[in-house]
Amino acid sequence: MTIDINLKNTNQLLLTRSEAAKMLGVKPETLAHWACVGRYNLPYVKIGRLVKYRTSDIQNFINNNSIGDNNE
Repeated sequence: MTIDINLKNTNQLLLTRSEAAKMLGVKPETLAHWACVGRYNLPYVKIGRLVKYRTSDIQNFINNNSIGDNNE
């Protein structure tokens, strides 16, 4: 069985907790803690026991938590 994945839409790629943590510059344990206590609104997807993060959700999280406007 072959699964064709359209990599053109990279906004919907699912990253592991470790990959998402690396993208945000934090430890995977930090993301687990945030999810457990609801500290930040960073959506994740549960696939069985696995936790995955959409790249689009990570980018939205970064944009929503940016302080100041660099365009001024």
